[in-house]
Amino acid sequence: MSPIFMDVLRIAPIIAIVVGIAVGGWVLTTWMRIKNGYPLDGAWGQAVYPRKDEESVERIKLLSQENAQLRAELGSIKDRLANVERIVTDTGHQVSTEIDRLRDRTN
Repeated sequence: MSPIFMDVLRIAPIIAIVVGIAVGGWVLTTWMRIKNGYPLDGAWGQAVYPRKDEESVERIKLLSQENAQLRAELGSIKDRLANVERIVTDTGHQVSTEIDRLRDRTN
């Protein structure tokens, strides 16, 4: 075997590793851009946006409605938590008088 061919055989695994890392990085970057809604780059660097079909538009609408409902629920949970914190941090006398007052109101 010629010495040039032997040199090529020695650096071939290094070249394969570098190419594998580069392709893996490109795939990972493209996946992250798609996942987070960033535009993809076309062949000449122009932005390519994923097309929107009726299903994805409907899905976005449903997710927006769910997000609004969850925000409202979170607001009510924050109010309830504030009341619980107030009860826990108040002195025992104030809590007992307020509970007695509420009992009297219901009876």
